[in-house]
Amino acid sequence: MAEGDRVAMECSTAPTQPASSDRSSDTLDTTFDSLEVGTSRSGDASSSLEDYVVEGKIGSGKFSTVYIARHLKSGRSVALKKIQLFDMMDATARRNCLNEVNTLKCLDHVNIIKYLEAFMQDNELVIVLEWADQGDLSKLLQERRAEEKKFSEVEIWAIFTQVCSGLKHMHGGRIMHRDLKPSNVFLSSGGVLKLGDLGLSRYFSSKTLQVNSVVGTPFYMSPECIKEQPYDWSSDVWSLGCLLYELITLRSPFYREGSNFYLLGKQITSCDYDPLPAGTPAEMVKLVCDMLRSNPKERLSIDQICEQALRCRERAEARVK
Repeated sequence: MAEGDRVAMECSTAPTQPASSDRSSDTLDTTFDSLEVGTSRSGDASSSLEDYVVEGKIGSGKFSTVYIARHLKSGRSVALKKIQLFDMMDATARRNCLNEVNTLKCLDHVNIIKYLEAFMQDNELVIVLEWADQGDLSKLLQERRAEEKKFSEVEIWAIFTQVCSGLKHMHGGRIMHRDLKPSNVFLSSGGVLKLGDLGLSRYFSSKTLQVNSVVGTPFYMSPECIKEQPYDWSSDVWSLGCLLYELITLRSPFYREGSNFYLLGKQITSCDYDPLPAGTPAEMVKLVCDMLRSNPKERLSIDQICEQALRCRERAEARVK
């Protein structure tokens, strides 16, 4: 069985229908039971908050807060995400929360943040995730901009191929990321990069070809998303193209000083970005161009991108030996 088929079968319980806006707390509890929240990835009985020591707050959103914590029994550092589930009166927010649990449970790849377990406690959903101890790619890009120190060709391919590998695994399991950007690429020891923050991902059944909901971060949104048109896997490819451009130049292809959402949207839909700097390897220039195409049908597939990027990485590494 192909890897994509295996992952898709394992993900068959992921929600594909909108949650009702009048769904009650009791119904929601039942839904979580059916999703096996309360067991770890290994199938063991779940922990509780008493099994963790919270060591600091990482960040927070409208309904959630993320902490770094330590599991008492194993001593392992983890990211612990607490979600005020029953404060989510909006059906979409609840559906995205359910989706995040299902999505994380389905994915097992070195370049994707690993789901460890989830449980309900004190009317909150607690999701325990692998901890990436070196921050995220956005922070690294900020440091490089401050130092005016661009990535070398080898560094760019090393980063990019890992992001591609994680995204290929997701697409193989019929899952889109839908919010691919530097702050959602996490760094761990040994130079390993991991895709994370999959709360906006959506499971695609075999009959689902496109979706319509407008999500994502404006600088990395595809033209079809900006125009609120249906979009598919190639929308992730567009975001991947933006990320490669930023690795080369240390800025988003559509960043303009003093711009606004309207002007940004016009730039994206017209594919208006500055050419890559002189001296950029031809393979990088072509790959960016082949991902940042206005027509989604003209963009490369993630398989094609991975194949080309790996070849370029091998050649670049061979040249510096």
